[in-house]
Amino acid sequence: MITILGPTATGKTALAARLAADLNGEVISADSRQVYRGMNIGTGKDYDDYIVKGTQVPYHLIDIVDPGYEYNIFEYQKDFLSAYRDIISRNRLPVLCGGSGMYLESVLKGYQLSKPDDDGEFISSLEKLPDDRLVEILKSYRTPHNTTDLEERPRLLKAILMARSSENPTISEKQEGPLTDSASNQTFPMIESMIFGIDYPRGLVKTRILKRLEYRLEHGMIREVEQLLATGLSPDRLMKYGLEYKFVTLYLTGRISRANLLNELNIAIRQFAKRQMTWFRRMERQGLKITWIDGRLPLDRKVEMISRSVSN
Repeated sequence: MITILGPTATGKTALAARLAADLNGEVISADSRQVYRGMNIGTGKDYDDYIVKGTQVPYHLIDIVDPGYEYNIFEYQKDFLSAYRDIISRNRLPVLCGGSGMYLESVLKGYQLSKPDDDGEFISSLEKLPDDRLVEILKSYRTPHNTTDLEERPRLLKAILMARSSENPTISEKQEGPLTDSASNQTFPMIESMIFGIDYPRGLVKTRILKRLEYRLEHGMIREVEQLLATGLSPDRLMKYGLEYKFVTLYLTGRISRANLLNELNIAIRQFAKRQMTWFRRMERQGLKITWIDGRLPLDRKVEMISRSVSN
C-alpha cells in the first residue's frame, strides 16, 4: 500500500488520485469527516480530483453514512479492511490518503479495538478538554503504563480511547498489531505501506488555507451548512463535525459576524494544521517512516518521485 498524508490544504487528494491512476490503484480515504454524505465543501471532498485524464479513479470510504450518525474509529478500521481486501483481490494497489491522524494510525499500526458505544461523540468531547482533564479521565480507566501517555496529547487521547474500547480495563497503550476482521474474526498480516507526506513551508500553508477558505465561503459552504440545518440536524450536533461546520453554524445562528467568521475560522484551521503536523512527527518518532516531499514541486514531479520509490 501507498499512504499519502499531510496537513490540510496541501493537495493530498490530487496526488493520491494521480498515483492511483498511474499505478493501477484505488484511493481509500483516511478522513474522519468525508464519510458523511452531504458534507462536501466543508470537508473538502474535491470530487474533481478523482477525474484523471478523463477517467474516474475509484475511491472508498467517502459518502458512506448520513450526518447525525456517530461514525467511529472501530467502524473505520473495519470498513478500511473491507475496502483494502476488495482492492487487492482485484490485483490493484490501495492508496491510503488523508489527514486524520488517529484513522491513519489505526491502520498503519494496527490498533486492537473492541466495539465501543458512541465513540464518535466520545472522541469529539475529549478533543475539547484540556490535557489535565484528559489525564484524570485516563486514570479513571486505568493506571497509565507509560509516562509518555501523559506527556503528549495524541498519545493521551489514544490511550483513553483504547482503554475505553477494550473489554480489558487494564489494556496497555502498546496493544497494536495485525488487523482483525470483526465479522470473520480472521487476523490479517500487518499491512506494509510506503508513507509519503506533503510538506510546505509554514507560511505557505497559511496562505493556502486562507485562499481555499475564501473560495469555499464564496462558493457554497454557507449554503451547505444551511441545508444541513434544514434537514433537522441540530446546531450543537453539526458543530461537532469540524471547524468549518462549527464556525459557519455560529455565524448562521447569530453568534459571530460575517467578518469574524473568516478571521476566526482561518485562525482555527491554521492551528489545526499545526496539530496535524505534531501528530505526524510523533508517528515518525514512534517508528513509522515518512518520506516528506516538497509540496511546491509540480504534481508530475511528485508523482514521478513516489513512483520511482515504489518501483525500487
